[in-house]
Amino acid sequence: MTEFRLPPNSRINMNGRVHRAASGAREVRTFRIYRFDPEGSEGPRVDTFQLDLKGCGPMVLDALIQIKAVVDSTLTFRRSCREGICGSCAMNINGVNGLACTTSIHELGREIRIYPLPHMPVVKDLVPDLTNFYAQYASIRPWLRTHTPAPPDRERLQSKEDQEKIDRPAACILCACCSAGCPSYWWNSDRFLGPAALLAAYRWIIDSRDEAAGDRLDQLEDPFRLYRCHTIMNCTDVCPKDLNPARAIAEIKKMLLERRH
Repeated sequence: MTEFRLPPNSRINMNGRVHRAASGAREVRTFRIYRFDPEGSEGPRVDTFQLDLKGCGPMVLDALIQIKAVVDSTLTFRRSCREGICGSCAMNINGVNGLACTTSIHELGREIRIYPLPHMPVVKDLVPDLTNFYAQYASIRPWLRTHTPAPPDRERLQSKEDQEKIDRPAACILCACCSAGCPSYWWNSDRFLGPAALLAAYRWIIDSRDEAAGDRLDQLEDPFRLYRCHTIMNCTDVCPKDLNPARAIAEIKKMLLERRH
């Protein structure tokens, strides 16, 4: 019989360290948190933290901050604005990608499982390596590209209707929840740009002030960069800003089809 074994550091010890709540705690939630330090000798594990919510804020990020401050200072995660704007605290919570700062503890049940964004290298604990993700975003050249000089006495203007076309796509916060939730991105992240980068590309293609739409479409017309999207819709389901990357990708495909005929 053939035996398949997972590579080193891929097996997770589900019975890591346990940190119990203090005696007499009444409002206890159990947090099962992924821990891994690639520079250490220990493989990945899941630690258990019992936390009394009486002295904690209502969001998952509040619980993580409380755990780090009071229970285990080595717990590592990203955070910044705490308002759902910066995207720093994106992680997988109870199997769904989202922002820890906008995810309510009270909507998640008695046990909460927290992992880093899936299918990305782990820097440490809940911090994924987003190097490739940001490089793909940079590759679509996310800035205004023009050939004609700007008016000397004013900015490049656009109508209210044209501005509204880019308003929602421009609201992406680059949290990577969508790309990390896309099966096509899991298997082809070296060549498929992923939902976030393609949404950004769409935002600039439809910007009435931009004059490089043709070149942008040329760069995307590739079997992998664009067409690995199979409209699974995970990206739209998990977006914390209620954006629709799948629709943007479909619109890009439509543009490419129309210009052939």
